[in-house]
Amino acid sequence: MLTSFLTLLSLGCLTGITTVLFGFGGGFITVPVVYGVLTVTARPGADADAMHVAVATSAAVMVVNASAAALAQWRQGRLRREYVWPLAAFIAAGAVAGSFATTLIGGTALSLLFAAYLLVTIADSLFRKGFLSVTQRTRPQPLERRTVTFGGIGIGLVAAGLGVGGSVMTVPLLRRRGLPMAEATAMANPLSVPVAVAATLVYALAPTAAAAGPGQLGYVDLTAGAALLLGSLPTIAVARRLTGRVPDRVHSIAYVALLVVVLIVMLAMGL
Repeated sequence: MLTSFLTLLSLGCLTGITTVLFGFGGGFITVPVVYGVLTVTARPGADADAMHVAVATSAAVMVVNASAAALAQWRQGRLRREYVWPLAAFIAAGAVAGSFATTLIGGTALSLLFAAYLLVTIADSLFRKGFLSVTQRTRPQPLERRTVTFGGIGIGLVAAGLGVGGSVMTVPLLRRRGLPMAEATAMANPLSVPVAVAATLVYALAPTAAAAGPGQLGYVDLTAGAALLLGSLPTIAVARRLTGRVPDRVHSIAYVALLVVVLIVMLAMGL
């Protein structure tokens, strides 16, 4: 148990860094980490719910991480209302539907969807223009109405369903509207909050396939979440000073590279 706690604590520090620099809120780190810890330490019969618990716990951690990072980004003047609202409202609506759908999907199917989502995102970022380097525009372009409505619902649906926040869809979206990585990743944090809140409420109240263990609320593992937050919150306070100091192209390449690393780790773990 001590080893598991220390593992979660140390990787919580990594989630803090990725939250600030990439707007992940920790989702792509916490899901495979919590899944791995649970499959090793789970009591008999509980491992069938491991992926659901990992996704739910990731969402709960993101509520705190994304909120803390969004506050820090707001204080630094990096948030732009015309991109955050009303997109956040449609993302929240999609998140509720995505969370309910996830409780009905088997753990194996959920794992495959998570890996497939990563693979598609990596390919899209690498092969479609506009992500690795912003196009030459005099100023960033506003979001179209249909992008805000249908795009927002789609982002919430997928992000909440997989416990990854909205970053991996909102950052490429904002990037292709001409925003620099520092601003696109900054706005991914407040856009991840409605996803995380909606998902956490659904997962916490959902009936689990196996009886909930100690320190577990619905599918949310409170102990694992606390350990991750103990590592992430102090790191967010320190890492926010790095925002804007990373060269734009390096920032975008690092974003994709991290997704590749997570996908490799997931495949190695047999997710």
